[in-house]
Amino acid sequence: MAGTKKKYLRGARLIDGNGGKPIESGALLIEGDSVSAVGSQSEVQAPPDAEVIDVSKYTIMPGMIDLHVHIAAFNPATFNNYRVSIFEISPELQNYYTLFHAQLCFEMGFTTLRDLGRMTTRGQNTAAMAALRDAIEAGVLTGPRLIVCGRASISNGHLDLTLPRAAYRDHMNDLVADGPWELRKLTRQQLRHGVDCIKTAASGGGGTDKEEPDVRNMTQDELDAIVDEAHAFHKHVAVHCFTAESHRMSVRAGADTIEHIVFTDDDTIKMILDAGIPVIPTLSHRTDHAIQVRREHGTPEFILKKMKSIQPYTFESFQKMHQAGIKIAMGTDLGVDPHMGENARELEIYVDLGMTPMEALVATTKSAAEAVGIDKKLGTLEKGKLADVVIVDGDPSKDITVLQKKENIKMVMKEGMAFIDKISATPKYVIHPEPEGWKIIDQQ
Repeated sequence: MAGTKKKYLRGARLIDGNGGKPIESGALLIEGDSVSAVGSQSEVQAPPDAEVIDVSKYTIMPGMIDLHVHIAAFNPATFNNYRVSIFEISPELQNYYTLFHAQLCFEMGFTTLRDLGRMTTRGQNTAAMAALRDAIEAGVLTGPRLIVCGRASISNGHLDLTLPRAAYRDHMNDLVADGPWELRKLTRQQLRHGVDCIKTAASGGGGTDKEEPDVRNMTQDELDAIVDEAHAFHKHVAVHCFTAESHRMSVRAGADTIEHIVFTDDDTIKMILDAGIPVIPTLSHRTDHAIQVRREHGTPEFILKKMKSIQPYTFESFQKMHQAGIKIAMGTDLGVDPHMGENARELEIYVDLGMTPMEALVATTKSAAEAVGIDKKLGTLEKGKLADVVIVDGDPSKDITVLQKKENIKMVMKEGMAFIDKISATPKYVIHPEPEGWKIIDQQ
């Protein structure tokens, strides 16, 4: 536990996450698990009883947040062919890999992840994810803070079809439901596992077999029922949307976050803006890099062609939403692609499409925390908030790509404790310090 010990960090600069200019010669005072003071070193000085941590070569910034990950996915960072491993890897073993995937992100400065669930050959893995979240929270295991989602979706919809048809079994009745009242029941069942949010889908998607993105995934009444049920239990709802109509359905239902930016139109953009609903872009999943990763790890070519065909619409829609002033919060759709730990690639895409580096940093800190209602405790470095801190070699407010290199992430603190420390005389790591220092168990 962090205890009450004071820690004083003095850096080359401090980015607090609010979007203003970095504080040159910045200082951060931590007491216990929380920030006690933030400012320049002339304004915030080290108390005599504080441990002084000299990071004067580096940037101090808030821990990053990725709001759309699938850390229980069969990922090519740890499996040779993700489609084969769906059938060959036991759920017990996959749970260990889930922790490992979370730790890969943690070591890259992502102190909070929102996991949006996974369909398996044995049903949803909600209970396992909730247990992992709780074990990390209790300090039994080391990893980032997890926000766990359960799923409520229709049969033959996008979330259902993320599980290959050959893997489907009729007895898996916790996967899908149909009609408003059955979807309410499924939502309640997922809430009973102790989830933090509910995910559903209002349209088709891009990474599934023989399904077009413009397929409607549920009626308005069904979506309304899911959102109403989750809100009744004070849980937020994330809605997968690929089309303008699914965006409009989500706004009408009162969704809390809209997942993905693909197809849209001007009227829909205004509707989202007026409603104030944050959008989670997940652009990493649309890049040529992501398509190539999938190609190398067993994805059928027709899916890759579909992913490529929607790519230009995705980037154009992002630019329109950003220019319109819609709140954008960072999310990658990290799962099968890109590799676990490559979350920060998303931020470079935002900058390439028109954001400033500082706007991109706000998207993964302050805006991300606000999108899921954790901004009173996280997202920025401010007095009274939890001390989730990343020490970076370089200035991400000028060059966002410095966050992509593992060697640049010098220290990661969560709630005042350093879990990754490459600065001190005795380094700390959560996983192997050597890149890819693990075996790919299904590789011949």
